[in-house]
Amino acid sequence: MANGMGSLYIGASGVRHSQTAINTTANNIANINTTGYVRQQVLFGDMDYINFDKNASISYQQAGLGVTIADVVHVRDVFLDQSYRTESGRQSFYGTCYATTNEVFTYLQEMEGQAFQDNLVDFWEALEEFSKDPSLSVNQNLVMQKASLFLTRSQSVYSSLKTYQNNMNTQISDTMDRINELGHLIYEYNQHIAKIEAGDVETAMSLRDERDNALDELATLGAITYKELPGGEVKVNFEGVPFVDEVRVYEMGKKVDKQTGFITPYWPHMSDTKRDQYSEVFNFNVDITSEYNTDLGKLKALVMQRGDKKANYSDIEGMSAEQFNDTTGMSVMMTIEAQLDQLVHGMVTALNDIICPNVELQTPVTGRDAEGNPITLGVGTKVLDTKNCSVGSDGKIPPQELFTRTGCERYTVVYGDDDETYYVYNEEDLTDTSKMYTIASLSVNKKIVDSPSLIAFKRQNGEIDRQLGEAFSEAWKKSELVLSPNTTGTCTFDEYYAQMVGELGTAGSIYETISDTLEGTVKAIDNQRTQVTGVSSEEELSNMIKYQNAYNASSRYINVISEMIETLIYRLGA
Repeated sequence: MANGMGSLYIGASGVRHSQTAINTTANNIANINTTGYVRQQVLFGDMDYINFDKNASISYQQAGLGVTIADVVHVRDVFLDQSYRTESGRQSFYGTCYATTNEVFTYLQEMEGQAFQDNLVDFWEALEEFSKDPSLSVNQNLVMQKASLFLTRSQSVYSSLKTYQNNMNTQISDTMDRINELGHLIYEYNQHIAKIEAGDVETAMSLRDERDNALDELATLGAITYKELPGGEVKVNFEGVPFVDEVRVYEMGKKVDKQTGFITPYWPHMSDTKRDQYSEVFNFNVDITSEYNTDLGKLKALVMQRGDKKANYSDIEGMSAEQFNDTTGMSVMMTIEAQLDQLVHGMVTALNDIICPNVELQTPVTGRDAEGNPITLGVGTKVLDTKNCSVGSDGKIPPQELFTRTGCERYTVVYGDDDETYYVYNEEDLTDTSKMYTIASLSVNKKIVDSPSLIAFKRQNGEIDRQLGEAFSEAWKKSELVLSPNTTGTCTFDEYYAQMVGELGTAGSIYETISDTLEGTVKAIDNQRTQVTGVSSEEELSNMIKYQNAYNASSRYINVISEMIETLIYRLGA
C-alpha cells in the first residue's frame, strides 16, 4: 500500500510541474512582442530516490519520487551581448559623426541649389566688372552690394554653424543626463535583483530583462564594460572608470566653460574642483580607432565633433599637421568654421591690401600720435604706402578700406618728427576677435555703403587707376591659401572653397559608409541574439502541446493509480 500511495505523489509532481511549464510557456507567448523580453525555458529534473536493500548482492534498487523543475533558464548568450553592445556603440559613434557632417552641408545649402559658392562667384564677377571701368558709379555700387551680400551670407553660415554647435552642446547635456539616469536604473535593478535572488529560490527574470535593456542603451552612449557579481549585481565601468557598483552610482559632472558655455564631461569623484583640477571622461590624446576601442558611443562623438570652442582662421594658420590633427582637425564643426573663416579672411585682407597697400619702414621713425604722446616706429613697422595708394572720390588719404573690423580702425595716425604723416597699420590681435579680420567682427565699411564712390578708383593725380581694378581680378586667380596643414600646395579662393566642400564630403562619405556597414553588423548580431533570446511562436506552441500532453498523461496516471488502489481496497476488504 505504501508503494501504491506513494505513486500518487509521483503523478501529482508531474501534474504540478507540467502546469508550471505550461504557465512559463504561456508567459513567453504573451510577451512575444515585448521589447527586450528574454524567453524562459523549463528544465525538468528527478526528485529524490528511495534506496532499497543496500546489502543486496545482485542489484541495487531505487524508487523515484517523481519529477521536479531543476531550473527555469533565463536564456542569454553573454558573448553575443558583449559583441552587440560594442558594435552598437561603434555604430552610434560614426552615425553621430555622419549626422554632423550632413548638417554642415545643409547650412552650406549645397543640396538645395543655393550654394554658398554662388555668393562667392557673384562677388568676384562684380570685381571683374569694376576692373573694366572703376570710375563708373554702377560698378562701384555693384561691388558694394555684392560685398555686402557675400559678407552677410558668410556671417549667416558661420552663425548657423555656431548655433548648431550650441545645439550639440545641448545634446551633450541631455545625453549625460540620460547616462546618469541609466546608471541609477541599473543600480536600482541591482538592489531588487539581489534581494529577490538572495534565497537562491527565484530568479528575477523580468528585472534582469530591464537591466539588460538599460545596458544595451548605455552601450550606445559610451564605451562600457561590465561584470556580474556573485550576488546578482552588475558592476559597470564607463570609459574605463567605475560607474555603477554595489554601493553607489558615480555620476558624471558637467564642467561649463565660462566663455563658450560648452560642457565637458568629467568625473567629480576623481576631481578636485576647488583647485580647478578635473578628471575628464574622454582622453582625446589617444587615437580614435577600432583597434583601441576608442570609437564608441554617441557622447564621445558629440564632444569630439562639437569641439571645445568656436573656431576662426587663427585655429589653422601657423599650425603643424600634428597640432592641427590633435586640436581643430578632430572636430568637423571647428574645422569647417576655421576653414570658412580662413577663406573670408584671405579674401578680405587681399582686397583691403590692394585698396590700402602697406609698406615696411626701413629706418626707425620718431613722432607723436594724435594726442601728442611720443611714439617710436621701429624698422619693419607696416605703414600705408602714401605715395602709391589710390583714393576715392573725396581724394583723401588714407583711402577707405572695403571691409572694417569692429574693434579698431585700419590705421593709427603718427606725425613724424621729419614732418611726414605716417598711417601705421593696426596689426590683428589674435587674442581679441574684435581686432581680427574674422567673420564674427567684420562689416562692410559704412562710409562706402553710404557713398560707394569712396572706393578707391583713381590715382592721387586724378587719373583712373585701371591697374587697381586689374589687381582685384588678379587676386581671384592668385594662389595663396592652404586648406589645412594636412594639404600640400596652395589654391585660389575658388579652388579653396571646392576643396573645403570636397574634404567635408569625403569625411561625410567615410562616416556614412562605416555607419551603414556597422548598422548591418549590429542587425546581424541582433538576429543571432534573437535566435537565442527571442520567442518563437511555433516553438512555444509546440512546447505548449508537449507540456499539455505531459499534464494529461500525469493526470491519467493518477486516475489509473487511484483506480488500482480502489480495486485493491475493495477486493481485499471483501
